[in-house]
Amino acid sequence: MQRQEFVQLLNEIMQPDRIKDFCPNGLQVQGSDTVNKIITGVTASQALIDVAIEKGADTILVHHGYFWKNESYCITGIKHKRIKALLDNNINLVAYHLPLDIHEMLGNNVQLAKLLEIDVTGPLELGNPVSVAIQGELESAISADSFNARISAALNRPSLHIASASNKPIKTVAWCTGGGQGYIELAAEQGIDAFISGEVSEQTTHIAREMDIHFFAAGHHATERYGAKALGQYLSDNHGFDVEFVDIDNPV
Repeated sequence: MQRQEFVQLLNEIMQPDRIKDFCPNGLQVQGSDTVNKIITGVTASQALIDVAIEKGADTILVHHGYFWKNESYCITGIKHKRIKALLDNNINLVAYHLPLDIHEMLGNNVQLAKLLEIDVTGPLELGNPVSVAIQGELESAISADSFNARISAALNRPSLHIASASNKPIKTVAWCTGGGQGYIELAAEQGIDAFISGEVSEQTTHIAREMDIHFFAAGHHATERYGAKALGQYLSDNHGFDVEFVDIDNPV
């Protein structure tokens, strides 16, 4: 498929104009005119680029790309090294940030829900169809320890649990993958039993205890592995692309 046609296809799937973002979504670095072999991953790190070069990929598709708001415009240091590697090897870099978080079928949030056996009930920000945090329910109430064990087993890494003051059972859950810990107060105000994010801040501990809501920090990278993987699988299944997901280990 021609690159322009490929990017148009992705934009039709991801609908980036639905939500204001902190970076450009879509094609970020132009490479090959045609798209055949795609490497997907969470972040366009040098390690992921190196794998793409080794495997002869013409396109990299990620959640975390480049050119973030408030960062330097200068192409120096690691940014220069990464972009030079892409250009030297004629590799396209395509990235979708918030559109990949919120996508109703392929997004990080719904993919995490599927993994943790949570039934999605709607947006956490009521009335906002593009809320980056959503909520749902477990089939039946379980203990916080049991839910923490489920998260840790599903993501194959220990999850940090900050218990609510009452250590209540968990039936209702809200979550925002990645750095979404700031939504915990909104979840607590709605009487939700537990909130999951990737990262944690110092104040999150106090909010969880004082507002009687369980909090689980399961890792920014770990909670966002599944959107890019699902999007790649969709492209393979429905459009015949040769797609490979590469998980570059990240403990954060």
